[in-house]
Amino acid sequence: MEKVKAGIIGLGFMSVAHIKAYRQLKDVEIVAVCNPSGRRLDGDLSDVFGNVGDQEPVKLDMNQVQGYRDVEAFLNHPELQLVDICSPTATHSALVLQALEAGKHVLCEKPITRTSDEAKSLVEAIGKHSTYFMPAMCLRFWPEWLFLKKAIDEDTYGKALGVRFRRVAEPPGWSQDSYLDGEKSGGALLDLHIHDTDFVQYCFGLPKSVFSTGFSKVSGAIDHVVTQYQTASGACASAEGSWAMTPGFGFNMAYNAIFEQATIDYDIARGEEALKLYEAGKEGRVIKLEGLDGYAGEIQHLVDCIRKQQPPSMVTAEDGFNAIRICEAEERSVQTGTLQEL
Repeated sequence: MEKVKAGIIGLGFMSVAHIKAYRQLKDVEIVAVCNPSGRRLDGDLSDVFGNVGDQEPVKLDMNQVQGYRDVEAFLNHPELQLVDICSPTATHSALVLQALEAGKHVLCEKPITRTSDEAKSLVEAIGKHSTYFMPAMCLRFWPEWLFLKKAIDEDTYGKALGVRFRRVAEPPGWSQDSYLDGEKSGGALLDLHIHDTDFVQYCFGLPKSVFSTGFSKVSGAIDHVVTQYQTASGACASAEGSWAMTPGFGFNMAYNAIFEQATIDYDIARGEEALKLYEAGKEGRVIKLEGLDGYAGEIQHLVDCIRKQQPPSMVTAEDGFNAIRICEAEERSVQTGTLQEL
């Protein structure tokens, strides 16, 4: 079969992560990019870096990729099938609807909207279209997190008793006019911590309630948060998210999961020994996993769905809405110092 033809809107940090992901895949290719500001339409993204993955500079071959400033012209590209939205959060709703109305499939970076009310309206509108929409919740596709999800679902090491997630960083060094304006971005709570909030709901379902503490430092919104989630299974689930660390700290993501007969521990700072398993009665060992990274995995899933003509199953528009709804409950908990039910 021919490759699925994809186009990216927005040429900042997330687009670089996605471009590197497309390059890992054999059955999809980038045919167009769009950036209304006009920046980087020469294909040179070598000045863009992020906090995960290698730091190799990215340059597109613009002999193979068409660049656009105008979104409508981009959507009219004759080959375009899949639109990958990597633009700022405030632009997501309008771009998603415009792409769907143009008959395109859509992958949209998180959060899918700035507020849950906006997300609810967007989900309702998405349901009226026959093409597919998927939020880019990459943790659901990351090998080490898939390993944890499987262990929880299958009781591989007995019942999951407790999980703790951590995703902390210095303030973003890119797109600061957007990220460091909490009204636009929602701060670290909505833009960074949402990954772990979503993974908690993926593993344990929508929490019954949340209790959070946190503070603002750089955006005017919540830039550091620690949340306890009340799960239906009774598992003790918590997560810390931050971009309030002092510049120079860099980025860290980690988790620790306690089961009846084992502990799984992941810390990206350990490099090749990031994932460790400690089983009762056995020596602790490093677990090496094969497979695509989370960015490539999410794109591959949507491409597979397009080919099979089946809606995305690993993450849905409703999941994207619920992730924002949970984060907003966390925000209310920080502001009031009270438990918030969902």
